[in-house]
Amino acid sequence: MQIDILTLFPEMVSGFFAESILGRAVKNGILDIRLHNIRDWSADKHKRVDDRPFGGGAGMLMTPQPVFDAVECVRGNAPEDAGTPVIYLCPDGEPLTNDIARELATEKRLILLSGHYEGIDQRIRDALVTREISIGDYVLTNGTIAAAVLVDCVARQIPGVLGEENSLTSDSFNDKLLSFPQFTRPEVFREMSVPPVLLSGNHAEIQRWRREQQIIKTRARRPELLISKENNQL
Repeated sequence: MQIDILTLFPEMVSGFFAESILGRAVKNGILDIRLHNIRDWSADKHKRVDDRPFGGGAGMLMTPQPVFDAVECVRGNAPEDAGTPVIYLCPDGEPLTNDIARELATEKRLILLSGHYEGIDQRIRDALVTREISIGDYVLTNGTIAAAVLVDCVARQIPGVLGEENSLTSDSFNDKLLSFPQFTRPEVFREMSVPPVLLSGNHAEIQRWRREQQIIKTRARRPELLISKENNQL
Protein backbone atom coordinates (compact mmCIF):
# COMPACT_ATOMS: atom_id res chain seq x y z
CA MET A 1 0.00 0.00 0.00
CA GLN A 2 1.15 3.52 -0.79
CA ILE A 3 0.35 6.19 1.78
CA ASP A 4 1.01 9.84 0.99
CA ILE A 5 0.99 12.23 3.95
CA LEU A 6 0.60 15.94 3.26
CA THR A 7 1.79 17.97 6.21
CA LEU A 8 3.66 21.09 7.28
CA PHE A 9 5.88 19.03 9.58
CA PRO A 10 7.16 15.89 7.83
CA GLU A 11 10.11 15.65 10.22
CA MET A 12 7.72 15.04 13.12
CA VAL A 13 6.99 11.51 11.89
CA SER A 14 9.84 10.54 9.57
CA GLY A 15 11.60 8.66 12.37
CA PHE A 16 8.35 7.08 13.53
CA PHE A 17 7.90 5.35 10.17
CA ALA A 18 11.48 4.08 10.14
CA GLU A 19 11.22 2.08 13.37
CA SER A 20 9.71 -1.17 14.62
CA ILE A 21 6.84 -2.83 12.73
CA LEU A 22 6.27 0.05 10.32
CA GLY A 23 9.98 0.30 9.55
CA ARG A 24 10.13 -3.40 8.70
CA ALA A 25 7.02 -3.14 6.53
CA VAL A 26 8.58 -0.26 4.60
CA LYS A 27 11.87 -2.12 4.26
CA ASN A 28 10.07 -5.24 3.00
CA GLY A 29 8.07 -3.26 0.44
CA ILE A 30 4.67 -3.89 2.05
CA LEU A 31 4.24 -0.18 2.80
CA ASP A 32 5.37 2.80 0.76
CA ILE A 33 5.02 5.86 3.02
CA ARG A 34 5.73 9.21 1.36
CA LEU A 35 5.91 12.50 3.25
CA HIS A 36 5.14 15.75 1.44
CA ASN A 37 5.61 19.28 2.79
CA ILE A 38 2.57 21.34 1.80
CA ARG A 39 4.67 24.49 2.02
CA ASP A 40 6.54 23.34 -1.12
CA TRP A 41 3.42 24.15 -3.15
CA SER A 42 2.84 27.63 -1.73
CA ALA A 43 2.78 30.34 -4.41
CA ASP A 44 3.56 32.99 -1.78
CA LYS A 45 7.12 34.33 -1.99
CA HIS A 46 7.52 33.72 1.73
CA LYS A 47 5.98 30.23 1.44
CA ARG A 48 3.06 31.18 3.68
CA VAL A 49 0.24 28.67 3.87
CA ASP A 50 -2.11 30.42 6.31
CA ASP A 51 -4.26 33.55 6.56
CA ARG A 52 -6.88 35.17 8.80
CA PRO A 53 -10.42 33.75 8.64
CA PHE A 54 -13.17 35.82 7.04
CA GLY A 55 -15.68 36.99 9.65
CA GLY A 56 -13.03 37.27 12.33
CA GLY A 57 -12.08 34.87 15.05
CA ALA A 58 -8.99 33.59 16.77
CA GLY A 59 -6.14 31.92 14.98
CA MET A 60 -5.30 31.29 11.35
CA LEU A 61 -6.54 28.93 8.65
CA MET A 62 -4.64 27.01 6.01
CA THR A 63 -5.35 28.62 2.64
CA PRO A 64 -6.75 26.71 -0.36
CA GLN A 65 -4.04 27.27 -2.98
CA PRO A 66 -1.13 25.24 -1.57
CA VAL A 67 -3.37 22.42 -0.38
CA PHE A 68 -5.25 22.14 -3.69
CA ASP A 69 -1.98 22.15 -5.64
CA ALA A 70 -0.37 19.64 -3.28
CA VAL A 71 -3.26 17.17 -3.36
CA GLU A 72 -3.70 17.42 -7.12
CA CYS A 73 0.02 16.99 -7.75
CA VAL A 74 0.46 14.07 -5.37
CA ARG A 75 -2.73 12.34 -6.46
CA GLY A 76 -1.79 12.42 -10.16
CA ASN A 77 -3.88 12.52 -13.32
CA ALA A 78 -4.19 8.84 -14.21
CA PRO A 79 -7.77 7.45 -14.24
CA GLU A 80 -7.00 5.09 -11.36
CA ASP A 81 -5.78 8.02 -9.25
CA ALA A 82 -9.18 9.69 -9.29
CA GLY A 83 -10.59 7.21 -6.80
CA THR A 84 -7.77 7.52 -4.26
CA PRO A 85 -9.27 8.40 -0.85
CA VAL A 86 -8.20 11.80 0.51
CA ILE A 87 -8.56 11.66 4.29
CA TYR A 88 -8.49 14.79 6.44
CA LEU A 89 -7.46 14.23 10.06
CA CYS A 90 -9.59 16.53 12.21
CA PRO A 91 -11.32 16.61 15.64
CA ASP A 92 -14.80 16.70 14.09
CA GLY A 93 -14.34 13.68 11.82
CA GLU A 94 -15.81 10.23 12.36
CA PRO A 95 -14.09 8.37 15.21
CA LEU A 96 -11.34 5.98 14.14
CA THR A 97 -12.17 2.34 14.88
CA ASN A 98 -10.70 -1.03 14.00
CA ASP A 99 -13.57 -1.54 11.55
CA ILE A 100 -12.57 1.64 9.71
CA ALA A 101 -8.92 0.57 9.79
CA ARG A 102 -9.79 -2.79 8.23
CA GLU A 103 -11.81 -1.03 5.55
CA LEU A 104 -8.98 1.38 4.70
CA ALA A 105 -6.47 -1.47 4.65
CA THR A 106 -8.16 -2.83 1.52
CA GLU A 107 -7.27 0.30 -0.46
CA LYS A 108 -4.25 0.32 -2.74
CA ARG A 109 -3.42 3.90 -1.81
CA LEU A 110 -4.36 6.59 0.72
CA ILE A 111 -3.69 10.32 0.81
CA LEU A 112 -3.72 11.79 4.31
CA LEU A 113 -4.11 15.53 4.83
CA SER A 114 -2.81 16.95 8.10
CA GLY A 115 -4.23 20.29 9.17
CA HIS A 116 -2.69 22.96 11.38
CA TYR A 117 -3.60 26.26 13.05
CA GLU A 118 -7.39 26.47 13.46
CA GLY A 119 -7.96 24.08 10.56
CA ILE A 120 -8.30 24.39 6.80
CA ASP A 121 -10.46 26.45 4.44
CA GLN A 122 -13.86 24.74 4.06
CA ARG A 123 -13.48 24.67 0.28
CA ILE A 124 -10.67 22.16 0.68
CA ARG A 125 -12.97 19.91 2.66
CA ASP A 126 -15.81 20.31 0.17
CA ALA A 127 -13.83 19.81 -3.04
CA LEU A 128 -10.91 17.54 -2.18
CA VAL A 129 -11.54 15.56 0.98
CA THR A 130 -13.42 12.28 0.63
CA ARG A 131 -13.40 11.29 4.31
CA GLU A 132 -12.77 12.99 7.64
CA ILE A 133 -11.45 10.98 10.57
CA SER A 134 -10.74 11.82 14.21
CA ILE A 135 -8.47 9.79 16.48
CA GLY A 136 -10.22 11.01 19.63
CA ASP A 137 -12.13 13.71 21.43
CA TYR A 138 -9.19 15.98 22.11
CA VAL A 139 -7.18 18.62 20.25
CA LEU A 140 -3.61 18.18 19.02
CA THR A 141 -1.12 20.80 17.84
CA ASN A 142 -1.64 19.58 14.29
CA GLY A 143 -2.89 16.59 12.36
CA THR A 144 0.51 15.08 11.62
CA ILE A 145 0.54 13.00 14.78
CA ALA A 146 -3.03 11.89 14.06
CA ALA A 147 -1.96 10.82 10.57
CA ALA A 148 0.83 8.71 12.09
CA VAL A 149 -1.68 7.04 14.42
CA LEU A 150 -3.98 6.27 11.50
CA VAL A 151 -1.12 4.77 9.48
CA ASP A 152 -0.07 2.56 12.38
CA CYS A 153 -3.65 1.40 12.94
CA VAL A 154 -4.30 0.65 9.27
CA ALA A 155 -0.92 -0.99 8.69
CA ARG A 156 -1.61 -3.64 11.33
CA GLN A 157 -4.54 -4.84 9.23
CA ILE A 158 -2.43 -5.40 6.10
CA PRO A 159 -1.30 -9.03 5.62
CA GLY A 160 2.41 -9.47 6.23
CA VAL A 161 2.93 -6.35 8.35
CA LEU A 162 2.66 -8.16 11.68
CA GLY A 163 5.12 -10.93 12.27
CA GLU A 164 2.66 -13.01 14.26
CA GLU A 165 -0.86 -13.31 12.84
CA ASN A 166 -2.31 -14.30 16.23
CA SER A 167 -1.22 -10.96 17.65
CA LEU A 168 -3.76 -9.24 15.42
CA THR A 169 -6.72 -11.43 16.35
CA SER A 170 -6.01 -11.07 20.08
CA ASP A 171 -5.61 -7.28 20.01
CA SER A 172 -7.99 -5.10 21.98
CA PHE A 173 -11.15 -4.03 20.11
CA ASN A 174 -10.86 -6.67 17.35
CA ASP A 175 -13.75 -8.52 18.99
CA LYS A 176 -15.17 -5.32 20.50
CA LEU A 177 -13.68 -6.34 23.84
CA LEU A 178 -10.70 -5.00 25.75
CA SER A 179 -7.63 -7.18 26.17
CA PHE A 180 -7.22 -9.78 28.90
CA PRO A 181 -4.45 -9.59 31.58
CA GLN A 182 -1.15 -11.16 30.57
CA PHE A 183 1.78 -12.41 32.65
CA THR A 184 5.32 -13.68 32.07
CA ARG A 185 8.14 -15.08 34.20
CA PRO A 186 8.78 -15.17 37.11
CA GLU A 187 5.71 -16.89 38.50
CA VAL A 188 5.97 -14.85 41.71
CA PHE A 189 7.31 -11.29 41.83
CA ARG A 190 7.26 -9.23 45.05
CA GLU A 191 4.64 -11.60 46.47
CA MET A 192 2.41 -11.13 43.40
CA SER A 193 1.56 -14.48 41.78
CA VAL A 194 0.47 -15.42 38.28
CA PRO A 195 -3.15 -16.73 38.26
CA PRO A 196 -3.01 -20.53 38.67
CA VAL A 197 -5.17 -21.17 35.61
CA LEU A 198 -2.40 -19.83 33.36
CA LEU A 199 -0.01 -22.41 34.79
CA SER A 200 -2.44 -25.31 34.47
CA GLY A 201 -1.70 -26.26 30.88
CA ASN A 202 -5.46 -26.59 30.27
CA HIS A 203 -5.89 -24.48 27.15
CA ALA A 204 -9.68 -24.62 27.19
CA GLU A 205 -9.75 -23.30 30.75
CA ILE A 206 -7.19 -20.63 29.88
CA GLN A 207 -9.30 -19.44 26.94
CA ARG A 208 -12.41 -19.39 29.12
CA TRP A 209 -10.59 -17.38 31.83
CA ARG A 210 -9.25 -14.90 29.32
CA ARG A 211 -12.70 -14.37 27.83
CA GLU A 212 -14.19 -13.79 31.27
CA GLN A 213 -11.47 -11.26 32.06
CA GLN A 214 -12.13 -9.43 28.80
CA ILE A 215 -15.82 -9.11 29.61
CA ILE A 216 -15.12 -7.97 33.19
CA LYS A 217 -12.66 -5.30 32.06
CA THR A 218 -14.87 -4.12 29.19
CA ARG A 219 -17.94 -3.87 31.43
CA ALA A 220 -15.98 -1.80 33.95
CA ARG A 221 -14.15 0.51 31.54
CA ARG A 222 -16.04 0.59 28.23
CA PRO A 223 -19.60 -0.75 28.78
CA GLU A 224 -20.77 0.78 25.50
CA LEU A 225 -18.61 -1.75 23.64
CA LEU A 226 -20.57 -4.62 25.19
CA ILE A 227 -23.86 -3.00 24.20
CA SER A 228 -22.59 -2.57 20.64
CA LYS A 229 -21.40 -6.18 20.54
CA GLU A 230 -24.74 -7.50 21.82
CA ASN A 231 -26.70 -5.39 19.28
CA ASN A 232 -24.56 -6.69 16.43
CA GLN A 233 -25.29 -10.26 17.45
CA LEU A 234 -29.07 -9.82 17.42
